[in-house]
Amino acid sequence: MALHRVNTDDYQQQLDQKVARLREAYTPYTDLQPEVFPSPPSHYRLRAEFKMWQDGARVDYAMYKQGEYKKPFVIEEFTVGSERINALMPPLLDAINGSEILRKRLFCTEFLTTLSGDALITLIYHKPLGEEWEAEARTLQERLGVPILGRSRKQKLVLERDYVIEKLDINGRTYQYKQVEGSFTQPNGEICRSMIGWAKSCCEDKTRDLLELYCGNGNFTIPLAENFRKVLATEISKVSVNAAQENIAANGVDNLAILRLSSEEFTQAIDKVRPFRRLKDFDLDSYDFSTVLVDPPRAGLDADTCAMIARFPRILYISCNPETQLENLAELTKTHRIKRFAIFDQFPYTDHTESGVLLVKK
Repeated sequence: MALHRVNTDDYQQQLDQKVARLREAYTPYTDLQPEVFPSPPSHYRLRAEFKMWQDGARVDYAMYKQGEYKKPFVIEEFTVGSERINALMPPLLDAINGSEILRKRLFCTEFLTTLSGDALITLIYHKPLGEEWEAEARTLQERLGVPILGRSRKQKLVLERDYVIEKLDINGRTYQYKQVEGSFTQPNGEICRSMIGWAKSCCEDKTRDLLELYCGNGNFTIPLAENFRKVLATEISKVSVNAAQENIAANGVDNLAILRLSSEEFTQAIDKVRPFRRLKDFDLDSYDFSTVLVDPPRAGLDADTCAMIARFPRILYISCNPETQLENLAELTKTHRIKRFAIFDQFPYTDHTESGVLLVKK
């Protein structure tokens, strides 16, 4: 099935198949029935990247099957994309095709949108972007009412801003996030809300502290901060750390600190293997952690990080790759048992699924 055009009547069937497959895969570690969080069947994806297929004097949105980069699918509808993306695609394409300056050597277009209606468009070129391009792009930006960003090799031209502002309503409270172009954001907004709500319901300890690794822009960190005495979060991306700091201030959180460290570096720091200048004025010993939250990349947790988090009474592990989560569970379930198990259909109509487990010390 082409992902840009889906039959929503098939949604429940494909979700049931995923759940059955994952339930079987997790059987060695838990007999719990998973809590299942379905996605909207359509218009769920908040970001999209299209190759631009140049054919003579015309350009079209296109996608390619893996390994078949000379056989594009021209995109005329994008069922999985947010309604905001779908509304922007036709007028943007018309404007690009009406301007040789905007069209020439354009090879990629990216959309970043939010549930709250904000949007950003990035146009990526195989050419330097000069004054003529900027003038055309500013006219386009005014016409669409959406910020335009231009990129080419070693060049980033920001006409207004390079981020969107998301506002998520969760359990009666609204959280605000700055999401920067080019940095990681959750692609499925409704599933993101479900994951945050589930995480908040899993753990609360007002007398002790939370550690979060791989915190990104504070997506989970900020809502969870109200469940704990203090929160310490780590993230290696400088862009994400800066966005997280702004998000902390925007949400009025005062019990949360973020360190720019990788999970491996934090393990070395907490074990006092070596000193870090970034921790010169920071007292790790002032924290009393009862819970650790990890949401690692697809590769999962490295062995040292896995061993480090196994010391905690509670582990909340959210994963975009159940296969590597299962590999880590082979170790973590030696010391912990799974108390809750969730499946989040982050990527409908694909084989990919997000999973979450709450582990408690045996």
